[in-house]
Amino acid sequence: MFWRITLFYIVSLTIIGLLVPYTESRLVGQSSADAKASPFVIAIENAGIKVLPSIMNVVIMIAVLSVGNSSVYGSSRTLAALADQGQAPRIFSYIDRKGRPIVGITVASLCGLLGYLAVSDKQGEAFMWMLAISGLSSIFTWGSICLAHVRFRRGWKLQGHSLDELAFQSQPGVIGSWLGFILNVLVLIAQFWTALWPIGEQPDAEVFFSAYLAVPVVLASYIGYKLIYRTPFIRAKDMDLVTGRRELNITELLAEERAERAAWPIWKKVYHFFC
Repeated sequence: MFWRITLFYIVSLTIIGLLVPYTESRLVGQSSADAKASPFVIAIENAGIKVLPSIMNVVIMIAVLSVGNSSVYGSSRTLAALADQGQAPRIFSYIDRKGRPIVGITVASLCGLLGYLAVSDKQGEAFMWMLAISGLSSIFTWGSICLAHVRFRRGWKLQGHSLDELAFQSQPGVIGSWLGFILNVLVLIAQFWTALWPIGEQPDAEVFFSAYLAVPVVLASYIGYKLIYRTPFIRAKDMDLVTGRRELNITELLAEERAERAAWPIWKKVYHFFC
């Protein structure tokens, strides 16, 4: 994960930032769904590469297949987990002999039939609203992960546990999770601002919801579930930190790991600190 983020996000965005000027009109002059508005495409066009269409077709095809594969895998497991917790129809909790949530995989795969909207005259409008619903999902996902870690560490401390009992500790710790949570909130605030007052356009309800629809959907789902099922907010000192834990001799395992790491050369200690 560290190297994926570093190579495909940090390094690539740094290179694009060096190749594409911030005054480039094509960055904001076209729809974000248009491949021609991609800063990668703009950088290649500026370089005068003639085979741009073929390169982008290959890149887009590989990216689409990769996203489709990982999305079916992730969504089917998520549906199975939600069903186990009573937050989705029980049928999704069915697991076959090979450990596959076959019902969830089937439903997730059938959603791929929405791709046939591409032959419709309304394809642009349909894509826009589907993107509006899912566009901010990663922000909520990573924000909730950061907040969950903060609350877990708080509950772990209040219930009398020490960090030495954990098999893994996040390098930036609680401070890193707070930073990540705050940055995700700032992204939502910035997205709200640009959705309400789009660059170069007048405020418009359709434009706003096309960019920010995911937020009311998430809030309605969360608040609606709380109201319907009347689930309480769990205080940190009352969290269940036992259910689901694997029975391991953490003390012995950590002692062996520390002894092994003590013998590592300096370069390997530095590498594992960051990775």
